[in-house]
Amino acid sequence: MSNMNYAVRDEKVRETAYHLLKERGVTMDHLVELVMYLQKPYFPDLDKETCEYNIKKVLQKREIQNAIITGIQLDILAEKGMLIEPLQEMLAQDEGLYGIDEVLALSIVNVYGSIGFTNYGYVDKVKPGILKVLNQKEGNEGVVHTFLDDIVGAIAAAASSRLAHSRFGTR
Repeated sequence: MSNMNYAVRDEKVRETAYHLLKERGVTMDHLVELVMYLQKPYFPDLDKETCEYNIKKVLQKREIQNAIITGIQLDILAEKGMLIEPLQEMLAQDEGLYGIDEVLALSIVNVYGSIGFTNYGYVDKVKPGILKVLNQKEGNEGVVHTFLDDIVGAIAAAASSRLAHSRFGTR
């Protein structure tokens, strides 16, 4: 396969990941809000542009794009009832003991070190901003965000970790 084919595929993967986030209702503003929530106590002068810059850097990484596409595709298949049982029911109900959604999210935060793990655990527990919306069951019948909420939290946690590392020149 020539380098040109890799470049085309890389662009397709990037575009697909961005499109899926947008299609599922996650905007850059939502991600910025989460990063601000996580990092403002440590960076009092933190601005939205800095948050967005770090989010974009995270989203440029191929392994993050792969996780986004994989997780959202599983959510979509669960919405359509296209998974085998008992997986279908576990994803449709966002079963607490399933845990693979968190494992996928941890693959995102792992890219930026241990501080990402603590940030992710915190936002996954507190569910601020868009995470609360994605986790609401009332009014969202038939919508599955089993993977998406964890992916979004992980992107914010990874960007927060990147930002924290930048304070010490270790991005």
